[in-house]
Amino acid sequence: METTFTLALPSWLTELMPGLPQTLPTLDGRMALVNSLAARNYREGNGGPFAAIVVDAGTGELVSVGVNVVLSTGVAGAHAEVVALGLAQRATGSWDLGADPARPLELVVNWRPCVMCYGATMWSGVRRLVVAGSGAELETLTGFDEGPMREDWAEQFEARGITVVQDIGRDEALRVFREYGAADVLVYNARGGVD
Repeated sequence: METTFTLALPSWLTELMPGLPQTLPTLDGRMALVNSLAARNYREGNGGPFAAIVVDAGTGELVSVGVNVVLSTGVAGAHAEVVALGLAQRATGSWDLGADPARPLELVVNWRPCVMCYGATMWSGVRRLVVAGSGAELETLTGFDEGPMREDWAEQFEARGITVVQDIGRDEALRVFREYGAADVLVYNARGGVD
């Protein structure tokens, strides 16, 4: 019986990290990085077209990056948000990414979190969530099942002190999803579900 599992960034990304900007002063710049990583991730075969970063909202300092590594790890929970949040928690030394009020951390991701990442984001302590978009386009273009999300998902974050910013880099995110949907790739949905 297994007693541990590890999530790690793929080698292509760890090799790229020294060349990533240390600070990303604008939301557009942050999302451009996320969309770029998402596009490369599925082409590298690690998982779906998803990426996320954790950034200091005030300074723009890049704290962590994450991509979906479901296929390369065999772990269904290895979504980009979970990887980025976990690495940020390791980098800050705290499970609560909101513990330091002088350092408001935000999660930037290329679409509204799925039902699993919704909870992970909410419980992480981040103070802001920046997404490229929300809605059915992701499922339509990619074939993924994002789960039964609440209609008032953004309001639920706001009610818990997490600001939500939407529609940053939306067109680019949709382009990546469209390319993924047209590619010959495995859409991994437990219990089927690909139309």
